[in-house]
Amino acid sequence: MSMRAAYDEALSAVNQDLVQMTRSVGTAMNRATQALLDADLSLAEAVIANDAQIDLLTSGIEERCFDLVALQQPVARDLRIIIGALRIAASLERMGDLAEHIAKQARMRYPKPAIPQELRGTFAVMGGVAEAIVAKTGAVIATNDVSLAADIARHDEEMDRLHRELFTIVLSPTWSHGVEAAIDVTLLSRYYERYADHAVSVTKRVVTIVTGEPYVGVSLEG
Repeated sequence: MSMRAAYDEALSAVNQDLVQMTRSVGTAMNRATQALLDADLSLAEAVIANDAQIDLLTSGIEERCFDLVALQQPVARDLRIIIGALRIAASLERMGDLAEHIAKQARMRYPKPAIPQELRGTFAVMGGVAEAIVAKTGAVIATNDVSLAADIARHDEEMDRLHRELFTIVLSPTWSHGVEAAIDVTLLSRYYERYADHAVSVTKRVVTIVTGEPYVGVSLEG
């Protein structure tokens, strides 16, 4: 195998690991949402325990990227790919942390639900949006199809809308669940909102890799 072929294979392996990370953080969020909605302690504990595996994936990607920089001294697009991969891995690792935070909140309030019954539907929708946005993010990483970015932007807008809706509810004069529940709902809503924000950040990094456009100038609007 030529040096270039080996190098391309190593880059492909990094990309595959990033796609695997999207699956892992997607599973984590799905399970964390179920633990939250159902006050399921065992499921919450599983999400918390499995976060270590996401951290290991992140460390493995970092080591691969550092080795590639040291051995190949990449420039131009190859350097964008490696630096982008490091930043994407960091964002995905943070998405896993956010799922873990939701699971910890469910565990902390167990055996009581962490959210009022009337907000259960809204958090279920937020979980669905999170699942959709991370699946689409994985597709962007796997294919470099930046046309999918507009879909991710729409999912992010929907998550922002739901976050604002919950914030309005807890600040309403009709809120009857007390300060502690208001704090719980606000924190949980923020975790979902930040999860979507990191998916947007990952997608923008892919756009930068594919097009060479500076990250700060990337817009996901179709």
